[in-house]
Amino acid sequence: MAPMWAFENPSIWDKIKNIGPNCDDAMKLCTQSMHAGPSLVPSIPARDIVVLEAKQHPPKMGFAHKEGLARMLHDLAGIELQAMELGLRTLVEFPEAPHGFREELRNVTMSESEHLRMCLEGIQDLGFQWGDWPVHCGLWAAVAPEDSILDRILIVHRYLEGSGLEAGEGLVKRLEGVNSPGTRNIVKQINFEEIGHVDFGSRWYREICQQEKRDSVADFPERMFALRERLPKRVEKISREIRRKAGFTEAEIDYYESLRAEFLIPYKIRLEEKAKQS
Repeated sequence: MAPMWAFENPSIWDKIKNIGPNCDDAMKLCTQSMHAGPSLVPSIPARDIVVLEAKQHPPKMGFAHKEGLARMLHDLAGIELQAMELGLRTLVEFPEAPHGFREELRNVTMSESEHLRMCLEGIQDLGFQWGDWPVHCGLWAAVAPEDSILDRILIVHRYLEGSGLEAGEGLVKRLEGVNSPGTRNIVKQINFEEIGHVDFGSRWYREICQQEKRDSVADFPERMFALRERLPKRVEKISREIRRKAGFTEAEIDYYESLRAEFLIPYKIRLEEKAKQS
């Protein structure tokens, strides 16, 4: 009988409980020369709470309120959940990937599950529950069955998780003056460990480029250009220091600076139009 993958199971606690055995089952796909195929991966991962596009989510309270802190952890839990599921999805969809890559990805996926658990427990400590707010599946929607392994690494580990480094750094700074040490410690630990997750992607992107006899310096901007239309638009200010720690070259950081500037143009236009109307 085929296993029920975490992205097919709606219960978030069951997902966490089963992610280890799921990763083990996915690792066997390689040794048994079995390709999972897209039929085993749903278009939308199963959820036990309401799923809405991010722009349809209710307004947020500030960090001076427990509800604001819990909502932030809830949003972060939704992201960590998708990161965990995407790690498993890559293991399932790419059994032919290098064994070393798959072994490291299994460890990264388990780390994401621990981040998710920390967020859920932090939400409960603040007096709220998973499901008190909706979540989105924007990260899951950024990947596709037709991705190559290099596409997947670039999208998930270098773009989505890379963008999360700046967002996490901003959260850590915002929490410095907030009287909630438990929440602050959760966010700091997650953000620190995510640097390693992104560096995993940086190392293996270059390693697989080398194995495929590709020039990673030339491949990076070409591949990013081909993928950019389906990537969520990230506009957080790029942190060159944290990007360097995560394995990005100066040229790659320059590229993301330029991409961010392009993504900011619609926001600037809307602000100018709003100023004219007032």
